Amino acid sequence: MIGHIRELITYRELIWNLTLRELKTRYKGSILGFFWGLLSPLAMMLVFTFVFTVMMPNTQVENFPIFVLTGLLPWNFFTSGVMGGISSVVANGNLVKKVYFPREVLPTASVLSSMINFLLALVVLALALLVFGAKISPWIWLLPLIILVQTVLILGIVLFLCTVNVFYRDTLMIVDVVMLASFFLTPVFYPIDILPKNYDLWGVTLDIHRWVRILNPMASLITAYRDLFYYGYRTEIYFLLRTIATSIVFLGLGYWFFLRFSGRFGEEV
Repeated sequence: MIGHIRELITYRELIWNLTLRELKTRYKGSILGFFWGLLSPLAMMLVFTFVFTVMMPNTQVENFPIFVLTGLLPWNFFTSGVMGGISSVVANGNLVKKVYFPREVLPTASVLSSMINFLLALVVLALALLVFGAKISPWIWLLPLIILVQTVLILGIVLFLCTVNVFYRDTLMIVDVVMLASFFLTPVFYPIDILPKNYDLWGVTLDIHRWVRILNPMASLITAYRDLFYYGYRTEIYFLLRTIATSIVFLGLGYWFFLRFSGRFGEEV
């Protein structure tokens, strides 16, 4: 695997070119172009704010627009990275058949393009923070680390799923349904603190609050973003370290799985 990583580094220029191509293709023919990456989260923020402050008044969450935006942006990064990366190998079937290059270049470029969109969307968040006067944590310097951890997590998931998608094309539809369910199971538009810490299920008492953060890495990541941008204090190091370890495990297993079957991609695509 170390040899493959070294080879991948030598193809870094190709990764960058494919990342730019992915960005240009995504907004090809669009009048607003990259600005859609800024307007989309703003529109979703307004919708959620209207629903939960006007139609269903929520007095428990102060400064709700900032609260929901700090959850939506990382979640959009996660969904766009995963859903876009799943088809990265199949969509480039002609390239896979004709030219030799490390196949992992394709999902890597796809995930990096989603990361760049996320960084652009952070401009919207910065403006919203100024408008609403939100608290910014002195631990804001941890932000690049959190973005890196999320990118590693997404890449690990994508390496696994894009491999499965080469052999089973139903993967994209199945993951789409799973993503919808995961959206409601992740504290995107509600605070994680409302989850019960003592819930009786078939005679067993469960700490739902804790288990969601343990089993759902995105729950911990969104909480970390909110700690920095919304609550204004240091994120919990324990859960951040767990998420870092989880992301590395996902990347390692996903890359191993990808390498094991990548030799058959030319036959299947």
